[in-house]
Amino acid sequence: VQLVESGGGSVQAGGSLRLSCAASGYIFGLYCMRWFRQAPGKEREGVATIGFDGSTSYADSVKGRFTISRDNPKNTLYLQMNSLKPEDTAMYYCARARYVRRCSDYSYWGQGTQVSISA
Repeated sequence: VQLVESGGGSVQAGGSLRLSCAASGYIFGLYCMRWFRQAPGKEREGVATIGFDGSTSYADSVKGRFTISRDNPKNTLYLQMNSLKPEDTAMYYCARARYVRRCSDYSYWGQGTQVSISA
């Protein structure tokens, strides 16, 4: 299993970024995927989840601003982030659930991509 994030960067508040996570080594469409983030000195936070069936859920802190999606033929997960705030600054990671069709126990992780939002 390999997960490689990209798309992070530095933008001003109110701006947008789109993160990507390229997956390989398994049948992408069978697994739930989640974006996490971790800011310095803070606990890791689950940001958005997408099920194998395309269902989605979001942390309250990003609801209405972030959109998680997946392109199964391309083996790629996305996170569209709009109306970014300084508090969104963090390292963002994509992760895969351990078991097929079960959206829990995220055991496989990418290396992360940094998102920095200036006021």
